[in-house]
Amino acid sequence: MTPKTQNLPSSPTGWRLLPAAIALGMVSQAGFVSGASDPFSQVVLPAFEEHCIKCHGLDGKEKGDLNLLEIGSASELINNPEQLEEIIDVLDFEDMPPEEEEPLDSGLRQSLISELRTLLGSAIATQVEAIPTPMRRMNRFQYNNSVQDLFELDVEVFTLPERMLREHGDYFKPQTGAMPQSLKVGSRPLGKSQMIEPRLSGVAPFPQDLRAEHGYDNRADHLSLSPLLMESFLKLSRSIVESPDFNEETCGIWASFFAAPAISTNLETVIENRLRDFLTRAFREPVDSKTLERYSSNALSRIRSGESFTNTMKLMASAALASPRFLYLRDGQGDNARDRDLALASRLSYFLWGSIPDPILLERAVNGELSNLETLSAEVDRLLTDEKLKRFCDSFPSQWLQLDRIITSTPDPETWPAFYFSKYRGSMHMMLEPLLLFETILIEDRPILELIDSNYSYRSEFLQSWYREGTQPKRMAVVQVPFERVMLDDRRYGGVITTAAVMTMTSSASRTQPITRGTWVASVIFNNPPEPPPADVPPLPEKSDEIDIESLTLRERLNVHRENPDCAGCHNRIDPLGFALENYDPTGLWRDYYENGRIVDAAGKLFRQHAFSDIVGFKDAILAEKDRFVRAFAAHMLAFALGREIHVADSPALDQIAQATIDEGYRMQTLIKEIILSEPFLQESAKASPLVASTTK
Repeated sequence: MTPKTQNLPSSPTGWRLLPAAIALGMVSQAGFVSGASDPFSQVVLPAFEEHCIKCHGLDGKEKGDLNLLEIGSASELINNPEQLEEIIDVLDFEDMPPEEEEPLDSGLRQSLISELRTLLGSAIATQVEAIPTPMRRMNRFQYNNSVQDLFELDVEVFTLPERMLREHGDYFKPQTGAMPQSLKVGSRPLGKSQMIEPRLSGVAPFPQDLRAEHGYDNRADHLSLSPLLMESFLKLSRSIVESPDFNEETCGIWASFFAAPAISTNLETVIENRLRDFLTRAFREPVDSKTLERYSSNALSRIRSGESFTNTMKLMASAALASPRFLYLRDGQGDNARDRDLALASRLSYFLWGSIPDPILLERAVNGELSNLETLSAEVDRLLTDEKLKRFCDSFPSQWLQLDRIITSTPDPETWPAFYFSKYRGSMHMMLEPLLLFETILIEDRPILELIDSNYSYRSEFLQSWYREGTQPKRMAVVQVPFERVMLDDRRYGGVITTAAVMTMTSSASRTQPITRGTWVASVIFNNPPEPPPADVPPLPEKSDEIDIESLTLRERLNVHRENPDCAGCHNRIDPLGFALENYDPTGLWRDYYENGRIVDAAGKLFRQHAFSDIVGFKDAILAEKDRFVRAFAAHMLAFALGREIHVADSPALDQIAQATIDEGYRMQTLIKEIILSEPFLQESAKASPLVASTTK
């Protein structure tokens, strides 16, 4: 994407949100154009009265704790932006009115949504403050990467099973803009010997930080630092520098930091200079004079008392690793461009590299250059073509897809014996397929719509055999697994939704689970997770004295379950999404019939408007709503980039990100760049120091 450098507004808020600003500039606090007709009275209020108050206000009913009879004016809607956004969402996803009620006319629905969005825009512009990225502790993945980069280690600090795909053969080359035809990978959590890799012996990791529900493992509100964990960080920092594998052969900064200087040099000057550079990188900002003096005097005192130079510098490095200034990712709140640029540099590097800024990015920030749009755009391009981008692929896609669930998937071995070989499972191959697809779309800057439907994939010999006939080849690779890029001429396959990985991890050991699958689609693809079911909802009965359950299809069994009015609302939303995938059995194999001989019925309607009869039609229905998917996917990635939940204040930025991505052909790298250039990501860096066009020609 070529950055625009002409006629930029004086602030990035105006620059990024110019269309919204123009539209909202005519809107008063009440949400209406002064002197114009009242759209609330003409559109919103009559629609509420005719279609909504029956369940939301009339006779004391307040489903969802919403009483629309209490809303008599536009200002009352505006005063609760979160509730207003929820109303828009249920209308936009056609969750309301309920399926048993008369549906809204499509024209009325769109007019209603349009008016409510205008009100929401006014509410955000006048009431809602921007949400800063909260200060948060590094998670385990980020800590490993940061230590590795700080010391320029050519070994791992500790093994990370959460990094699910292990690269063999150095195939990941984003600077080439292409993925190879053939490559070798392994599954760290499920493959053979995948945890055995060059690393620092004697270094034990702290506990894994778990993925937040409908979120990621870098969320600030999930990354606490208890006294016990703080103590473990102290021990961990010492174990790193004291590992026998931490030496001049593995540590790239050994000669410039740990090795003793020549006797003729000024020791005090050498220590101060070395610590200044090291602490600046460790703390991701120029170290202040008091901190530098404290570290330097301590080091000098130890050396003068007989401690060796190398051991002393190890102690200094260990102390830095245990410092909150290293462990915590924080956003600068300073009043000068350099502080804001430093915060932006860290936010950028931890988003794409999961690690500290490299010297180039740090220097750009120290010099205040990231406030220049062309410089920032160039740095984003540089980060996207660096091999450290692999860390983004090792973290975001597996969590977005919730692939950790496949680790515990164990289909019935009697029904699917070919799923197992020796002590290994077919899922070790399955989990790698969607991850390789994501890497391909990213490196080759392909449309993100290929996450829904692609005409290619990466398959191992096992996957080829499995999809074809549910068998395994004569030889099963369990260490370095060869994958081949294959063209797909059957649209039942392609994209991430219908991969064997997703189908297996959303099933039980013996049968498919349409509710689980539908919830996965709603959450992952449309970023619209349903509410948790009531605690007293019984599971589907496996036996009954009243009806012959074994003769029923799964859809018929769930229809009985849906007779409970407390269950019907959510099931109307998620069941069509799950039943669309019913032709895939609990291990991702295609089937036309159930075991009882009944035909599989995958027909349904997406958002009550896009009818489909099979999985190909379902994919077409999703692609008919492709812009909705783009915004949902953007919200997922923005949440990952910011380390927090998405709030109503982020809505205008998400609209801008999605529209810019759509305008550029749905390209993955455009989406990433637009996230970085968005108001939520730029934050304080943007507000107090507007991005300006370069004056050089």
